[in-house]
Amino acid sequence: MKKVLITGASRGIGRATAIKLGSLGMHVLINYKNHQQAADEVVQEIQSAGGIANALQCDISDENDVVKLFATIKEQYGDLDYLVNNAGILFQQCRTEMLTAERINQVLATNVTGLLICCREFIKHAYHFNQFKDKAIVNVSSAAARLGAAGEYIDYAASKGAVDSITKGLSLELAEVGIRVNGVRPGYIYTQMHKDGGEEGRVDRVASQLPMKRGGEPHEIAEIIVWLLSGASSYVTGSIIDAAGGR
Repeated sequence: MKKVLITGASRGIGRATAIKLGSLGMHVLINYKNHQQAADEVVQEIQSAGGIANALQCDISDENDVVKLFATIKEQYGDLDYLVNNAGILFQQCRTEMLTAERINQVLATNVTGLLICCREFIKHAYHFNQFKDKAIVNVSSAAARLGAAGEYIDYAASKGAVDSITKGLSLELAEVGIRVNGVRPGYIYTQMHKDGGEEGRVDRVASQLPMKRGGEPHEIAEIIVWLLSGASSYVTGSIIDAAGGR
């Protein structure tokens, strides 16, 4: 049975991806930072449908926490086939003159440093088990990396631009050993993240401006992640798929 670790899987795109992969027969390891109840509910939903899932607490912005997470996986679950770097944070919408170094560094610590440390530990994990065949990493970026998020959260957009660079560079670094690395750039998706940014109804506000005239749903992004992990995309690495309703 294939095993996948999904960071930030207690809600939104991570949750939808976990449930989808669980329904396909994967053993899903659900990482969460604070929301244990929400993570346990995802586990229960997967198990109720006959799947296998476990919830694992870890703050991916803490390097030591990430090292402990992968040590736990190695000890309790063995080899790990897939990594979905979905965890990400943003803060209240504001213009650049209102940003602080503390806020910027918090965003980068999770969205960039944490993601890259998770990649590092996944690679070390593969070397430990000497298994590279059919392994894959999917990084969840954002259309903000292309659009800039002016007047809202340029710090978040910058962090996702870094994610795109990591995806490309790591794909080249790992291609020869057999680990594929790809990304997806969601646009305006109905998730709780917009509430974190201070505008819960943000997707509805901008929907009419999108070519497809609607926001996206988490399960639509999950389907792309599933494809990028699957054998159907076996010759795809270093690609970033835009899923932003045409924008």
